[in-house]
Amino acid sequence: MSILRTLHKTSIAALGFALLAGCDTVVMSPSGDIAAQQASLIVWATVLMLIVVIPVIVLTLLFAWRYRSSNKNATYAPDWDHSTSLELVIWAAPLAIIIALGALTWVSTHQLDPYRPLDRISEGQPVPEGVEPLIVEVVAMDWKWLFFYPEQGIAVVNQLAAPVDRPIKFKITATTMMNSFYIPALAGQIYAMGGMETQLHAVINEAGSYDGFSANYSGAGFNGMRFKFLGMSESNFEQWVAKVKSDGDDLSRKAYKELEVPSEYNPVHYYSKVEPGLYDAILNRCVDPGSICMKDLMSHHHRDDKAAEKSNAPSESHHAH
Repeated sequence: MSILRTLHKTSIAALGFALLAGCDTVVMSPSGDIAAQQASLIVWATVLMLIVVIPVIVLTLLFAWRYRSSNKNATYAPDWDHSTSLELVIWAAPLAIIIALGALTWVSTHQLDPYRPLDRISEGQPVPEGVEPLIVEVVAMDWKWLFFYPEQGIAVVNQLAAPVDRPIKFKITATTMMNSFYIPALAGQIYAMGGMETQLHAVINEAGSYDGFSANYSGAGFNGMRFKFLGMSESNFEQWVAKVKSDGDDLSRKAYKELEVPSEYNPVHYYSKVEPGLYDAILNRCVDPGSICMKDLMSHHHRDDKAAEKSNAPSESHHAH
């Protein structure tokens, strides 16, 4: 019976490993340099922590075996309560690992800052001189993604494309609910918030079709907030842009207001012409005619505050005298 039980457990373990082998490991084997550096950070952090975890597990099992009740040869020392050498090992090893993790985190936090422009395409390959990043303006909507390409003058719903080995600069905002923009093969996730703009710099190093989605729950249609990110050669990207321009519609403010209505599982849709300043109006919440943009309102308040400071300055000087 014990042999059958052992075989049963072994088969379950083998099945578990087989299932894990079929999992998508894109996070640990990505196709973008930023995501690859993040994966490397995960590996190093795990290795550093295992330096303590593995010896603790091994010593726990060793102590349990050595000092079992049936082992009469084990040393019995009921009055033992302190060892300076043991205390040094117990405290020094974790302290050294924490220092190493802290240094690793400090360096990588600055190197992988999403707002920091890229200085390399991949390991050992710096960004070529004169190469400008592709600008993509991202709007998280209910429940779809809208991507603006200001240089190309186009916009696309639920599809994103970029040339291989060219830096990409994402400018990200949202219409209402906070979302999280995430393409695991490209880079880590970053939040999209209404009335605010976050940024993400990244690069894709291999051509292919990659999954993108929202990593932050945002309501009933959250599960449909998925899109494909297409990594292409420069020539294929130009063909894709030409296809969008030939097959797309006009994205006016009126068309945008219709698109803004909450909807689920939206198909890919192309816009060959975009009304100038539309992304800026979405960001500053002034798409509706006659509404005041947030940046203008804030500038107006700033001028009023400056004027108030100037008007109060003489009276304060008079009081001082």
